[in-house]
Amino acid sequence: MKLILAVLAMSALAFGTGAMAAEKPPIVLVHGAFEDAQVWGYVTSRLQTDGFKVVAVDLPGRPGAPAAPDKVSLDLYRDTVVAALNKSHRPAVVVGHSFGGIVIADAAETAPKKIKTLVFVAAYLPQDGDSLVSMASKDADAKIGPHLQIDKEKGIASIEYPARADLFANGGPDKLREAIPDLILDEPVGPLATPVHVTSPNFGQVDKVYIHTAMDQVISPSFQAEMVAATPVRAEYSLPTGHTPFLTDPDGLAKAIEAAAK
Repeated sequence: MKLILAVLAMSALAFGTGAMAAEKPPIVLVHGAFEDAQVWGYVTSRLQTDGFKVVAVDLPGRPGAPAAPDKVSLDLYRDTVVAALNKSHRPAVVVGHSFGGIVIADAAETAPKKIKTLVFVAAYLPQDGDSLVSMASKDADAKIGPHLQIDKEKGIASIEYPARADLFANGGPDKLREAIPDLILDEPVGPLATPVHVTSPNFGQVDKVYIHTAMDQVISPSFQAEMVAATPVRAEYSLPTGHTPFLTDPDGLAKAIEAAAK
């Protein structure tokens, strides 16, 4: 009997070790400019259903994390993401959308060992010294430029209301196109113009995946390809959507994130 119990105990231990090895990595979702963490709602529910622990970060300066525009900085955005990473005992898959790509790159430079994989979703994939402003100025095929408004006195950037549906929900259903203009937020302008510092020993060594958006009007498909050519990634996926696949194709985006997390 003792021998049987010992064998069963060893088997249980072996099973437990295998289960831990197969445990899925945590996922941290980082929104882009003019957004907040609520944009990830549909994707979060799908990832959680598939067994992932998910944290959607609210960057400071929006309703979920109030802060005056003059108190908001790229460093503060980075530190907010790093704080979320520090709550996990395992390296996380960190997903950044749009401007969130710059934020997660900054977080990876600071805490590379906390990150399993960086996933850039229709995102800026920066090199050292890049900022959203400098990168956007190189994207000749993007359509957002003429509709971007800067209020220097208030320290915020905004998108012209009539242009929002076409920019952020092109290809989406009519109800989404009707709703999305009121979902777009004003953005503190300071972080958008701040250069990010990334190096080969830190950011350069972190695993990277890019999810392209083939109908994007905000960060053009051609510029997405150009960024990946300049900073190679381990894997690439493409969704037949505009700039907000978490709203127009949450199932496809969740599947791509899960594939990137393997």
